[in-house]
Amino acid sequence: MLDQIVQVLKDVRTRTPLVQAITNYVTINDCANILICFGASPAMCEAAEEVEEFAGVISSLYINLGTLTEEQHRAAVLAARKASEYGKPIVLDPVACGAISRKKEVSLELLDNARISVIKGNAGEIKSLAGWAGKVRGVDSLDDGEGAIEACQSLAVQYRTVVAMTGKTDIVTDGRRTCLIDNGSNMLSLITGSGCMVGALAAAAVAVSDDRVTSAAAALAAMGAAAEAAAEVSEGLPGTFRIKLFDAIYRLTESEIRRRGQVRWL
Repeated sequence: MLDQIVQVLKDVRTRTPLVQAITNYVTINDCANILICFGASPAMCEAAEEVEEFAGVISSLYINLGTLTEEQHRAAVLAARKASEYGKPIVLDPVACGAISRKKEVSLELLDNARISVIKGNAGEIKSLAGWAGKVRGVDSLDDGEGAIEACQSLAVQYRTVVAMTGKTDIVTDGRRTCLIDNGSNMLSLITGSGCMVGALAAAAVAVSDDRVTSAAAALAAMGAAAEAAAEVSEGLPGTFRIKLFDAIYRLTESEIRRRGQVRWL
């Protein structure tokens, strides 16, 4: 599995995929910068009048519902439909869909009207979309993880997609193949946007590989390994950790992934 993950990371840096991000205003700059550090090219294009034309040139689309305005809603639906027509991969981040009914409604609208390649969310968000009870507090998950694998597999099968659930152990599955990723750092919870950033990385990864399980796992493993490296040199300081995280993604090497990678098939 690490061989395939390494290849995805190499391909991102070789091919520099153009990732369109319709994402939340709290972390839009973080998403753009993490994509550049990863080797991708970000495009924060969200004007409804532009997204359909732009779908013809992008490599992939990332939709994050964190600060969902009506303009973003309209743009996301138009962009997702057109990207689906062109066969471009789409990553959906249904932020807070377990806490706000409108977010869930928009998530389901996108799932019903576009070909979503990956749904990336925390336990509360994934369980909510799968119809399972999940505990949430705003955008944060309070779920203890019970039934998490089954919920991911159920949602993946229902929408014929890949589900990537972040947590202490990340879960990536298409309903048949399931892998678990144990990389990461508790310091990720001390900064805003870590989930948004890994969603953006997933969009870059799926742009270079048709194996959505492996590419989504590559994004999560890269983020987890980089977080570990950043935590080691941050002295427990969240601001320092945030900056070091960008550096660690930029400096992530094949040997670092092989040394730190904790990815296993279920």
